[in-house]
Amino acid sequence: MTSLRSEQDFLKLIDTYFPAENGHVTLGRGDDSSILRTDKELCISKDLFLEDIHFRRSYFSPADIGYKSLAVNISDIAAMGGQPRGFALGLIIPPDLEANFWEPFFKTMSALAKENGLILAGGDLSKGQYLGISVTVWGETATHGKFLTRGNARPGDILFLHGQTGMARTGLLSLEELGPAAAKNYPECVKAHLRPAMRVEAGLKLAASPHIRGLMDLSDGLARDLPRFLAKCEGCVGADITLPESALHSEIISYAKSKFISPSEHAYQGGEDYALFGAASAEYFDELCNEIEGIQAIGTVTNNGKFFLNENEYTATGFDHFS
Repeated sequence: MTSLRSEQDFLKLIDTYFPAENGHVTLGRGDDSSILRTDKELCISKDLFLEDIHFRRSYFSPADIGYKSLAVNISDIAAMGGQPRGFALGLIIPPDLEANFWEPFFKTMSALAKENGLILAGGDLSKGQYLGISVTVWGETATHGKFLTRGNARPGDILFLHGQTGMARTGLLSLEELGPAAAKNYPECVKAHLRPAMRVEAGLKLAASPHIRGLMDLSDGLARDLPRFLAKCEGCVGADITLPESALHSEIISYAKSKFISPSEHAYQGGEDYALFGAASAEYFDELCNEIEGIQAIGTVTNNGKFFLNENEYTATGFDHFS
């Protein structure tokens, strides 16, 4: 176990797990700024991952926190159809944090960064009352690709998912209720919350298709993210979503029925699944499914400005950070 008594000790540990330069980052950590080299457009995103807001140490291991704090940012780049390239890391460190926290945190984060071609370019350290992680990530367009933006869907387009909705919400609520013991009853949903799958390869393939109207990552659930996705589209667009129980994971159904709630509505509320959610031309949707494994249609874009779930109008709002 490494003894971390100063900022320099932290920086040495970070250097153990993360390379400083790779050709894209030509001047890495250790100066006032890093220097990047690129001949393509960049997309950039930032997320905070804060103790008792986004995670609890009572059921997130240090390795889980290291993984997910970077993963939620990688997902933003995947949702743009981008190739992740680098990130900057800010840490708020509470005085009561156990000494053995940081090695599994950095080990898991660095493995995920390496898997996705990311280099740690720099960052900042500070003391604070609660543990907090701030990540700024950027990516490039892939060869022959483009960034996928919102606001281009049209009535008649197919709405689709790459991944599932409702699993992470099930994992979160069961962990809040039962703590780590939730993994006994809902192992796949707990895993979906603690270690969401990254979909960079699928995002890159979608960006290369001429039939995609737009893409986003499903972080706040369909009830919240679907209106956001369609907000910038021309006209008064809405959506007709179909989420039958047969399309849902058995753990979602089991959890929802144990709480006497609709499995479909529970999945529609969702949140933190980090599935890719998008719209595509109906004419070429079958062709798209043949090209990219794992795509499932969940509805269509309509021209009535309303949102329907399983043929019933749905007006409840989803998750909001300030409500």
